[in-house]
Amino acid sequence: MKYYVSKTIEGEFSATIDRVTASLKEIGFGVLTTIDVSKTLKEKINYDFKPYVILGACNPHFASKALNIEDKLGVLLPCNVVIIDQGKGLIEVAAMEAATMVEGIGKPELTSLAAEVSQRIEKMVMAL
Repeated sequence: MKYYVSKTIEGEFSATIDRVTASLKEIGFGVLTTIDVSKTLKEKINYDFKPYVILGACNPHFASKALNIEDKLGVLLPCNVVIIDQGKGLIEVAAMEAATMVEGIGKPELTSLAAEVSQRIEKMVMAL
């Protein structure tokens, strides 16, 4: 089961975060949360990890429709997008594959909605 879509690009880490945030906005998604995983691991357990940021992206229209179909869906929200510094100027952007994540719920209306979310996010990632 492929649970994400990803693309590796050349660039600078913080500039890629800004680029992804702007690209999400263009497709109707805002960033609700930004988690600096490498900073958190350093602060909490003194562990050095490569630059790794999780953006919690949300489109309120899709979210409201999905929650009306399945109110426990919040366990899968927001749609996470990760930016990972893979070294040597290579930055990987990976995003949750929403359609795959809801397949097992068994609600065709939700699966259809998630497929639309997946298409938008995949198109955004591939356009980077």
